Amino acid sequence: MLLAIPLVVGGLYALSALGKGGGGGSASHGSGTYPYAIGSPGPGDPAPPLSLPSTSGGTFDLASYRGKQQVLLFFQEGLTCEPCWTQLQALQKDLSKFRELGIGPIVSITTDPIDQIEQKVKDEGITIPVLADVGATFSSPSVWGTNKYQMQMMGERDGHTFILVGKDGRIRWRADYGGAPKYTMFVPDDTLLADLRQGMKGQT
Repeated sequence: MLLAIPLVVGGLYALSALGKGGGGGSASHGSGTYPYAIGSPGPGDPAPPLSLPSTSGGTFDLASYRGKQQVLLFFQEGLTCEPCWTQLQALQKDLSKFRELGIGPIVSITTDPIDQIEQKVKDEGITIPVLADVGATFSSPSVWGTNKYQMQMMGERDGHTFILVGKDGRIRWRADYGGAPKYTMFVPDDTLLADLRQGMKGQT
């Protein structure tokens, strides 16, 4: 009977741990150095709506690209995560390499207010559009589910998730790098491109 108690407690701890920091319980993919989960909605699923104010002015509406271009979405932690902005600078520098894969716009999403993001992109020299999802309306588990893969105790913030949406409006590839066990907040572009190429295989 005494042996059963630690087993029950251990099981409850494991369930609790899965609920924190967004491990999601998914198998790891990618390299051992930069593993990622694949959250839901995932490859093959219709892309949920995404319409938010942009640092490029006006509102970015994902639906407007359907039938025209593939879009790479980058959900990230936001103003408190300097590696996330370094990631954007790297993406900007290697933009031609993503274009070679047939990717059109690259757009980042944070849960910070638009005025603060506008100042940040100005300070960092970032021209890639960054969207303000204040309140995690679109990042929530009921829509894109990206704030499940975050650093522990970060509240509504996203982790470090990339999602490729095809011209047909369906998700072609998804990589949630920001969850357990490594809580990755920066992925080198060569690794990101390799994971992207691998994930796009078999997806139309």
